[in-house]
Amino acid sequence: MQNVTAVAHRGDPYRVRENTLDSLRSALRLGADALEIDVRLTRDGVPVLLHDETLKRLWEQDRPLLALSAAEVRGLTAGGVPTLEEALTACDGSRVMLDLPGTPEVRAARRVVDVVRACGAQDRVYYCAGPTAMLAVRAADPTAEIALTWTTLAPPRPALLDAVRPRWLNYRFGLVSHALAERVHRDGHLLSVWTPDTRRSMRRLLDLGVDSITTNRVDVLCALRGSDSRDRYTRER
Repeated sequence: MQNVTAVAHRGDPYRVRENTLDSLRSALRLGADALEIDVRLTRDGVPVLLHDETLKRLWEQDRPLLALSAAEVRGLTAGGVPTLEEALTACDGSRVMLDLPGTPEVRAARRVVDVVRACGAQDRVYYCAGPTAMLAVRAADPTAEIALTWTTLAPPRPALLDAVRPRWLNYRFGLVSHALAERVHRDGHLLSVWTPDTRRSMRRLLDLGVDSITTNRVDVLCALRGSDSRDRYTRER
C-alpha cells in the first residue's frame, strides 16, 4: 500500500477553531503526518495564521488583517490567532505546509521565509499556493520545497515549471483522474490533493495513487489508510 501523507487542513477544524494552536495539536493527536496552515501578514509585517482577509468569520471582528498590527490582532482575538513562529514552535518536529492565500509580493514571501529560517524549520516546511505566490517564494528561497496549486486540467506550462521548480503539483481533488495522476508522476512530480472530506472520495484518491491528501477530517483519512493497509496485508497472505 502506498504511504499516502495525511495532511490536516488548518488543523482539526471540525472540532476546534481552524488555524489555532489547539486545532493543530488536535490534528497531530489524531495522527496527521503534516499540518496545512494559512499565513498572512499583519500591518507591521508579522506572519500570522489566518485564511481570510479579515477577522470577521472566525473572530467576529470585521477588521482587515492588513490594517492591524500583530499586537492589535492579539488583543482582538484574546491571543487566538498565533504567529507563524508560535505555530512552528508548537508543532516542533512535524511537517508543515504553508498556504499563502491571496497574491503576496516577494517582500511578503521573503518575510515568511525569514521566519521559517529563524525557527530552523526549513527541512520540515513546504509551501503551497498558485503561480504568483510560488514564484515569490522561489525568489525568496531558491531551495524551498514547493507544492504548486493548479486548478485546471491543462498542465502547467513548461516555462512556469522551470521557474517555480515544484516538487508537488497540488490539485483540487475533484479534478484528479487516473490519467492526470499518471501524467503528474510521469513528469517527475508528486501529486497532492485538497480537500476531500468523505470516505468515498478519499478511497477513490487512494486507489488512484495520489501521494498526499489534505483534508478537514484527518482522523477519517488515517483510519481509512490503516484499514486499506490491513486489507492489503490480508489479501496478500
